[in-house]
Amino acid sequence: MKIYSSLAPMAGFTDMPFRVICSELGVSHTVSEMISAAAICYKDKKTAELCRISEREAPCALQLFGHDPAQMAYAAEELICKAEEGKKPVAIDINMGCPVKKIVTSGDGSALMKTPEVAEAVVRAVYKVTERYNVPLWVKIRAGWNSGSINASEFAKMLADCGTSLITVHGRTREQMYMPSSDNGVIRSVREAVPEKIPVIGNGDVCSYADAVRMINETGCDGVAVGRAALGDPWIFRSMAEGTEYQASVEERINMALRLTRDVVSLKGELCGIREARGRAAHFIRGIRGSAVVREKLNRAVSLSEFSEILSTLKEQQEL
Repeated sequence: MKIYSSLAPMAGFTDMPFRVICSELGVSHTVSEMISAAAICYKDKKTAELCRISEREAPCALQLFGHDPAQMAYAAEELICKAEEGKKPVAIDINMGCPVKKIVTSGDGSALMKTPEVAEAVVRAVYKVTERYNVPLWVKIRAGWNSGSINASEFAKMLADCGTSLITVHGRTREQMYMPSSDNGVIRSVREAVPEKIPVIGNGDVCSYADAVRMINETGCDGVAVGRAALGDPWIFRSMAEGTEYQASVEERINMALRLTRDVVSLKGELCGIREARGRAAHFIRGIRGSAVVREKLNRAVSLSEFSEILSTLKEQQEL
């Protein structure tokens, strides 16, 4: 069974180089790192980098966060109108699911699930913009704020009524963060609550093709979003596209760590790129013989040539 798949947004990870890799391996669509509506309104230069879309990647949605309807509407229009020709977003995706403290403290992300009236005002304001430019509006949510306020199905109905055309739902509350297990029952309730024409993408604990099949069978959702599991295994999207489990070889994993490092350095420069690549390469080599020592060396590397030599040596060691 072939499965519709999405790369879930993750700050510091789902930048353009990684999205391109996932696209080459078969992901159906990607989502950018979270983009602050307030930062766009204040013309923050660093935010522009998050908005870049490559012609080589799968359809990419630009994900906005914020709680002010006017700011969100302005930011959505900026993202649509200033995108380069041929690199426009496939959708504007509003994040109402992020559980990180610095996001929810400002009333953004999953904090909006505590204030449905504010969330509704945001969605209606952004939809007026996206409808005018014929760009779909998507929203990502969680099960609710905590175990006493699981409101995903009611929230999803509101989103559908306001013009949302795709909903991604993470089967945990904000209080749960990323533990314990995701609740497929919540995802099923959202699928049952909104019209069939609106795709529902399930998110949470999809670490393999088998997990994706299980989620679809248990919830009836239309596809799955993969987050943390893809960081060292973007081949999971190949499994979804081909309908069968694919296991990358050790050589493929090390080569991909090298490729991602080079691409990130090319985009962000050596100083910033190598700093970011340390943790990202670690996801690819985890569990490989000798990787613990290599991770320590990578954490001390300061140049692309040094980084590449360390990873190349790890690959050579596997051949002994």
